[in-house]
Amino acid sequence: MIYKVLYQELADEVPVRENTRSLYYQADSERQVRQALKDRNINIEFIQPIEGDHLAYEKQAEDFTVENV
Repeated sequence: MIYKVLYQELADEVPVRENTRSLYYQADSERQVRQALKDRNINIEFIQPIEGDHLAYEKQAEDFTVENV
């Protein structure tokens, strides 16, 4: 499954919508995604599984790249 991770680059600051970034991870569970990202100094806001039409829409973005666990 592919997960979309919404995060802030600075873990110690209050989240601001305009600074929210996203990345995509292929993993078996949300827990695996969190484990893979725990060493990065980021503030994870939300992790969302994406599939079907939503995934097709996200793939249209020019910066769409999927990282693997």
